[in-house]
Amino acid sequence: MAKPNYSFEKRKKELDRQKKKDEKKARKGEKNPDGTDIAEDTEAEAEESAPAAE
Repeated sequence: MAKPNYSFEKRKKELDRQKKKDEKKARKGEKNPDGTDIAEDTEAEAEESAPAAE
């Protein structure tokens, strides 16, 4: 009989917990420590990194 792989089960549980935590943050509207929305920061970074059309 094969012995159970407890480390695999533990890792799977950890991944499930992390996924659940990430989904909860996304639902709550994740904020930066200074109180601004993270979505605003990513939009600003995308505009800065995009080459200017001349």
